[in-house]
Amino acid sequence: MRSMIVTLLLASAAPLAAQIATPERPVTDPASVVSPANPEARAVPLEDIGNSRGIAGVTWSADGRHIFLSTNLTGRYNIWRTDADGSWPLQMTQSDETQTGLAASRDGKWLYFRQDAGGDEYYDIFRVPATGGAVEQVTRTPDISEAALVPGDADGLIALSTKAKSEAQSNLAVLAPDGSVNVLTAEADPDFGWSPRVWANGGTTIFANREKIDSTMSEVWRVDVATGAATRVLGQEGTIFAVADVSPDGEWIAVTTDMETGRLHAGLYNLASKQWRWLKPIVWDQSALRFTRDGKSLLVESSDDLRSKLVKVDLASGTETALKLPQGINFTSGADPRSPDGKALLVVNMAANVTGELNRYDLATDSVTPITRLALASVRPEALAASQMVTYTSFDGTLISALVTMPANLKRDGSNPAIVIPHGGPTGKSDDYFDDVAAALASRGYVVIAPNFRGSTGYGKAFQTANTNDLGGGDLKDVIAAKHFLVETGYVDKSRVGIFGGSYGGFMTLMAIGKAPDEFAAGVQWFGIINWRTMYRDMDEVLKAYLRSLMGTPEENPEGYDRASPLTYIANAKAPLLTLQGENDIRVPRGQAQEVEDILKAKGRTVETVFYPLEGHGFRKRENQLDSLRRTVEWFDRHLKPAPAK
Repeated sequence: MRSMIVTLLLASAAPLAAQIATPERPVTDPASVVSPANPEARAVPLEDIGNSRGIAGVTWSADGRHIFLSTNLTGRYNIWRTDADGSWPLQMTQSDETQTGLAASRDGKWLYFRQDAGGDEYYDIFRVPATGGAVEQVTRTPDISEAALVPGDADGLIALSTKAKSEAQSNLAVLAPDGSVNVLTAEADPDFGWSPRVWANGGTTIFANREKIDSTMSEVWRVDVATGAATRVLGQEGTIFAVADVSPDGEWIAVTTDMETGRLHAGLYNLASKQWRWLKPIVWDQSALRFTRDGKSLLVESSDDLRSKLVKVDLASGTETALKLPQGINFTSGADPRSPDGKALLVVNMAANVTGELNRYDLATDSVTPITRLALASVRPEALAASQMVTYTSFDGTLISALVTMPANLKRDGSNPAIVIPHGGPTGKSDDYFDDVAAALASRGYVVIAPNFRGSTGYGKAFQTANTNDLGGGDLKDVIAAKHFLVETGYVDKSRVGIFGGSYGGFMTLMAIGKAPDEFAAGVQWFGIINWRTMYRDMDEVLKAYLRSLMGTPEENPEGYDRASPLTYIANAKAPLLTLQGENDIRVPRGQAQEVEDILKAKGRTVETVFYPLEGHGFRKRENQLDSLRRTVEWFDRHLKPAPAK
């Protein structure tokens, strides 16, 4: 699952009463959802889906002749190199740890990357010669995490963010080739963190975003590298301003903002005149990406609810041209997706039945050159279930978008099993991306629905904040309404519906089986929250600050913590539950899973819990990815499908 960040919101006893305004769109007639006839459809082996590789980071080499990428061809996310036009990959590093956050130094000598220990998310910086050689550890700071690497000019400086384990806030810093780190900012507010975005003025200035942890506010700052003097360029309470790039002439910055509309849209801001130039408005979210290197166009990502496209905007004429990429979600890859000569982009296309592959997009010819072929041959679109975007109304009339992955060749006789998959976050979003669990389940006859319940991004700030003070209330009702939508299609047996999710989706799974015990017949949760009190005690400082800003401390708000905890309701659970958890998870510590196990076992419920050593918030090691997939599918098969005839 694309999204991995746990965001914590408070619950209250009273549900929301008024419909929440979101973009207008037609409500889907459940009868219009159809299982297609497809003679190619079959159950793809779990080993093939689980062994399909992924990409955890990518960057161009300084001269543009090569592409570096982090991929798990060996079962571990290590670094490989291909030619810019595609080639058999050359392995650059070997490690049992995940290596991500790639940044090539502008002098062409080094490839920098970040690496933690066993998924604990406290990163040090490493580097390897760009031509190959021994890996060097650049920083050794077990109590400080370094991330968000942005290379400077040919002097070898790297901008980055740093965060102390004892603090919630992060700061802007510069890493020198000798390994020394000069911290430029001194953030005092634990609700904010700094992230570098782009160097400017010949390497003397860094434009950075100062972002609030709850994702409701962001400011643009200009920081002098020599002195650390910082000047706020854009900022307003409760408003998002995020810089994406600086024009080659230094006059304009490309910005994503929700100013005045409450929805993300892209614009250009003139640094001298302080005037805005806006792109054509669209119904859904729009994000600025990069100027083309010649400064003539701006690259933008435009949403179409659960799908997206990449658009090139001619700045002289205002003409907008969509890049010629297939349906699904399309996004640029790497901190800077542009080739050094400006002729190409690194892009990814993905859909529910299309695994994500890295491609080179030629801007002059609108041609696509595949760089990777990571999926196994059996995991092909023709064999997998395709997706359909649907909209249904929830309990208060609010429109909820969801992605339905419908298996082929089903009978509309109300006999089929189904799975509801609430996403992580909750300030995240389900899109038309490839999800290995959903793909495996759908290829085995499960109808799958992934709803964007209130609290999700992409539907405006009012919708994004609608589950504040209502965690596990209105958002849970949105999830239950997703089940009812599937039943109304005529395909699904209401007594054979399960629920699965990770992180906040795991929390929703626990809340659902405890608070609505008759709705779901089985549950699988990966690293979900059961008890906000112990969560607050054990969680990382940045998430503790986030939770504190939304609901205070457990001492200040004991009733709120109890209302928000599945612990309050879990004794009512009837559904058999599988829990999977990383031992080193700092976002949702292992104690949460242990509490679930202890409570349900004491109640005599059907429960199984598996802990994965040296894994954090999400499973990165190949054997654990495959094991978690197999256990999840087998759990639902055992509890939702009829026993085979003897």
